[in-house]
Amino acid sequence: MRLDNESESQNVEDRRGGGFGGRTTIGIGTIVVALAASYFFGIDPRVIIQGSQMLQGQTQSQPQSAPNAAPANDPKAVFTRKVLGNIERTWETVFPQQLNRQYVPPKLVLFSGATPTACGTGQTAMGPFYCPGDSKVYIDLAFYDELQQRFGAGGDFAQAYVIAHEVGHHIQNLLGISEKFDEVRRRANEAQANALSVRLELQADCFAGVWANNAAKANQQLLEPGDIEQGLRAAAAIGDDRLQQQSQGRVVPESFTHGTSAQRVYWLRQGLQYGDVRKCDTFSAKQLS
Repeated sequence: MRLDNESESQNVEDRRGGGFGGRTTIGIGTIVVALAASYFFGIDPRVIIQGSQMLQGQTQSQPQSAPNAAPANDPKAVFTRKVLGNIERTWETVFPQQLNRQYVPPKLVLFSGATPTACGTGQTAMGPFYCPGDSKVYIDLAFYDELQQRFGAGGDFAQAYVIAHEVGHHIQNLLGISEKFDEVRRRANEAQANALSVRLELQADCFAGVWANNAAKANQQLLEPGDIEQGLRAAAAIGDDRLQQQSQGRVVPESFTHGTSAQRVYWLRQGLQYGDVRKCDTFSAKQLS
């Protein structure tokens, strides 16, 4: 990808180095207060200490108090901000053209290890994710290395596809799709809920393709030879069937939540080919690949 002329998104919050989830230390003053409260008021001193730990953890989770925060202009962060900036500008054009609506961009949070979200504690092991409760995309940039080393799907467009997929979930939130999905899922059994989740994830893949199609039309220098193949390899690498085969040596289709490799590739191609949000209705599709 050629991002030299792309301006960076301003909707990025860098929490790396914030220390959330790490160990906290308790000062002697806190211990004295806890013992005094126990003696005079009969309060369990553990309550005071635990409260102090919680407050300390919350304070440390704020990015401005992080003394060891990663530099804001490290290459991975700059790349992420430029990709997100392009995604924002593309959807700001596509939304009124195709949907007669205004696009409202999400925030993207960079974190390391763990971080608080409106959807609970986000952790690196979860991979990149979107939280509809606070309209934020969360990513530990170490995932870029994992994409290359674990999944064999490196390259800048593969990384951009991951960001665009999570923004795809934000688009579902804006369009009310996520809310309807949650309503139906609450009435479904586990197998039905998993099947619905697959359709939700495949639609986000399709939206990622819609972004790439329209971004390439707006800037014909953006994509380089081999970029699309990188994205398709990434989509195939993180299919449920392939991941289950690698991790447990067998495939359990009824437990799929993101779709097979073939399905993910198909719907990313769908978006890439047509560049039209209306071609991404995975919920009405009789066949998913």
